[in-house]
Amino acid sequence: MEQANAIELKNVTKRFGEVIANDNINLSVRKGEILSILGENGSGKTTLMNMLSGIYFPEQGQIFINGKEVTIRSPKDSFALGIGMIHQHFKLINILTAAENIILGLPGKERLKMDQIMKDINELIHTYGFDLNPSQKIYDMSVSQKQTVEIIKVLYRGADILILDEPTAVLTPQETKKLFDVLRNMRKAGKSIIIITHKLHEVLELSDRVTVLRKGKYIGTVNTAKATAESLTEMMVGEKVTLDIDRSEPVKPEKRIEMRGITCKTKEGIKILNQTSFTANSGEILGVAGIAGSGQKELLEAIAGLVQIDSGEILYFAPDGSTEKISDMKPAQIRDLKICLSFVPEDRLGMGLVGSMDLADNMMLRSYREGRKFFLNRKKPKDLAADIVNQLDVKTPGVHTPVRRLSGGNVQKVLVGREIAASPTVLMVAYPVRGLDINSSYTIYNLLNQQKEKGVAVICVGEDLDVLIDLCDRILVLNSGKVSGIVDARKTTKEELGLLMTAERKGGHASEQRRSK
Repeated sequence: MEQANAIELKNVTKRFGEVIANDNINLSVRKGEILSILGENGSGKTTLMNMLSGIYFPEQGQIFINGKEVTIRSPKDSFALGIGMIHQHFKLINILTAAENIILGLPGKERLKMDQIMKDINELIHTYGFDLNPSQKIYDMSVSQKQTVEIIKVLYRGADILILDEPTAVLTPQETKKLFDVLRNMRKAGKSIIIITHKLHEVLELSDRVTVLRKGKYIGTVNTAKATAESLTEMMVGEKVTLDIDRSEPVKPEKRIEMRGITCKTKEGIKILNQTSFTANSGEILGVAGIAGSGQKELLEAIAGLVQIDSGEILYFAPDGSTEKISDMKPAQIRDLKICLSFVPEDRLGMGLVGSMDLADNMMLRSYREGRKFFLNRKKPKDLAADIVNQLDVKTPGVHTPVRRLSGGNVQKVLVGREIAASPTVLMVAYPVRGLDINSSYTIYNLLNQQKEKGVAVICVGEDLDVLIDLCDRILVLNSGKVSGIVDARKTTKEELGLLMTAERKGGHASEQRRSK
């Protein structure tokens, strides 16, 4: 007997001006199933889910929930229909407990019966196999625990349909396994779950069916048991795509960057890097792994001269044999010494690009100095922008389009392309494929490999451990600002990396460092 549908969309269309984000979409989500939604950047996945969660309203089409046609004009309407969406960026108040966040905003009496509330929350925790203390403060939680609070929050409000946007993006393999166990328990209980993710191996492991969108159109839905990574990618892209990272051996590795006992603190005096030491070599890719907030971002910023260093030193070994201490220098001084450190930050528009400027003007930010020239030659930046648009298939009306009008994935392509075009000797990238579809991601991986083969020292902070293992030569693992291990990427496993990311330090990391040599 075929399962009944929890959701059915018929000819749903959404436009933004002349752009058709969703074009006559027809799809269904069954009761008690996990459905993955795949598609390249700009394929319409998020727009479609935002219509189910009440953020957008369709121009045409019908939405059925449990067989009944409904109208969803606001998130309140969506909640009332039993739909709950868990976004990548959590909406929690740090100083409150998990339980307080779960009930926050619910209608009710001024005096709350917290004993009954705690009992109800603990029943949800026990039913689905969550690992959570409802009395724990949010500021004292891991990313995985915060995500758990968000999931329980929508369950407590009566959600039978859950939408999760990139739920494993910042989880360790062990945390991902726990989440999958919980989602399977929810499926057994009859919940319908929609997952948006770019990780094909997780789609194949967890979901019952997969729906593919391409350029705003519905391509098809397949049973996961009959799908492969290659077949799903071909559906997304419209042609066969090779999903192999062609990792070569390190090319004449020579020391380029050496960090010696670097310690950095926040304004409150909390150590974000704690006696951190490592070397990065030319002609290799050094991966950096760690759970969110372990110091990955600050490690790159320290090398780039963007954060204050409290103790330790950073040395740069130039290709001509000279050595420079760069830890005491400002970013401008580092550039004036012709030390080329290309940096793709985590916050693309906050640090990397100016949203109100067009692509060509953003190309000039790499070389422009105030007062150097009154008149600027705009031809070279324009040509560079055009090259990046063509090479990385940036979806834009033209090089004079303001960057803020591009999708997140296309913004990332522009930023990575600009940094690589600077011909660096050290290329630092933080989450270079975050928000990119599978095809664009492999384009970026190949570009990083090309830089490595040119003798560039590449330092890559990543969140997908499978990719770090396939792409990198060595992987440095940070745990609460400390180096817990440096391992040979060709010999390590996801499980080993996950343990290094979360385990307490026991006797330092020298043995792990030896393994990588």
